[in-house]
Amino acid sequence: MAQSDMPTMRSRRLGNELRRLRIEAGLKVQDAADELECGHPKISQIENGKRGIRPLDLTMLFKLYGVEDERQCASLRRLAKDIHKVDWWSNQGPLLRDSLRDYLTLEADSELVRTYESVVIPGLLQTEAYMRQTFAVHPPERVELHVEMRMKRKELLDDGTGFRLRAVIDVPALHRIGGSADTIREQLEQLLKDAARPNVNIQVLPLGAALPADQYPPFTMFRQKGEPPADVVWLEHITGGSLLEQRQDVKRYSKAWDELTAAALPPADSQHYIRDLIKEHAS
Repeated sequence: MAQSDMPTMRSRRLGNELRRLRIEAGLKVQDAADELECGHPKISQIENGKRGIRPLDLTMLFKLYGVEDERQCASLRRLAKDIHKVDWWSNQGPLLRDSLRDYLTLEADSELVRTYESVVIPGLLQTEAYMRQTFAVHPPERVELHVEMRMKRKELLDDGTGFRLRAVIDVPALHRIGGSADTIREQLEQLLKDAARPNVNIQVLPLGAALPADQYPPFTMFRQKGEPPADVVWLEHITGGSLLEQRQDVKRYSKAWDELTAAALPPADSQHYIRDLIKEHAS
């Protein structure tokens, strides 16, 4: 990948981690520059995700920073290599917003995804018909692109790499499924099919759920593969998305997730709720 194509989500993650290791070692940017016999700007560009790093330079920084955990070193080496990885969405060019590219990268690099939705069905659990309704506000050519990409993303649920999905769906989202009776029934049945997968857990949040006064926005937590695994939070909004990586932010959303899953119906009861909805639409 050319330096002009950076930063990417992966190069930013690597840079952030190298910055954290340097700071924890009590070192300055100039200390790292002296070790690599380079200028101050090169270290800054690496830490800002604007350039990659050679394997030899990475090994030298590990030694300088006192990183001795071989699993952690191997994880960061893999991330440094993956900066140049060509993903299946890479050839879409300007048709994809940068925020969507970031989201796809986070999802592809995760071993666990936890998502809370209050208005829509989570993307990985949507049927094609539901997707088309969701994307109907876009021009036709973009509708096809987004549907194709979201269907491709659903393959994550089928692979054998250990990917897991946990979803909490607020009840209103289940009652806002538009379209024909067939579309509604198909989407509800798809939720039951996915809930039966060993790597998928779906919980329904009932209207009477006892929750703190805080208003929870829809959010997704990604547990990134690596040693140790790293949790980050994604907040989606009208014009794109925002990534939260600071530990205090992630900790607050982890607490919110625990509160949501505790207040939601257990998986078996959630499936029963969805079955009852299907019966209502069949009558």
